[in-house]
Amino acid sequence: MPTTALGEFVGTAVLILLGNGVVAGVLLEQSKSRDAGWIVITAGWAIAVLAGVLVAVGLGAPGELNPAGTVANVLLGTRSVADAVAHIAAQMAGAIVGSTLVWLHYFKHWGVTRDVDAIRSSFCNSPAIRSTLPNLTSEVIGTGVLVFVANAIGSAGVAGGSPATNLGPVLVGALVWGIGLSLGGPTGYAINPARDLGPRIAHALLPIANKGGSDWGYSWIPVVGPIVGGSLAALLWKTLSA
Repeated sequence: MPTTALGEFVGTAVLILLGNGVVAGVLLEQSKSRDAGWIVITAGWAIAVLAGVLVAVGLGAPGELNPAGTVANVLLGTRSVADAVAHIAAQMAGAIVGSTLVWLHYFKHWGVTRDVDAIRSSFCNSPAIRSTLPNLTSEVIGTGVLVFVANAIGSAGVAGGSPATNLGPVLVGALVWGIGLSLGGPTGYAINPARDLGPRIAHALLPIANKGGSDWGYSWIPVVGPIVGGSLAALLWKTLSA
């Protein structure tokens, strides 16, 4: 296993701890940030991405934190298949650990929250209007934007003409905030298979009070949609930037 997998593991754990932490804070009963709203959730996720990427990069990893981004990098020729497999495994494990820490952090709030949807949403995604093809399309589009613009942020043209090399994580965090504000309404913008599947596994396994089901019937959409969207965006970027 490459040494970069450790950074991907820890960075993804930080990402999920802070990202799902803000969701739990807004949705769970008797939380001081209860009902703070969508702006708070999207801002919290943007900062979670920034923090996770900085930790991963600081530990020598690329800071992908997202299997869809890792697969995209394979298609772009910047990541080997062997490293990609190790990174994806580390990202999934980190997501499970991060969501477990959210459970521990809000330990007393699960028992006073009776809304099973709010509890599950503190771990994984669910659509506003459940419809397979539109939900899948939303995840494809959202992740496509993420991968395409992230490649632009890291491109020679941008990095060579601005301080984008050092500001890359900040700009990616801002990008995720923009995606959440603009495109997050239909599905809650998973745009990351590890972000949804890892916490969903944790939700199923942990002894969470009042948790209800883990909605496995929907679980494939936040996995397939981001991988398809990220792959298409990578191929489009490769074609246009050739």
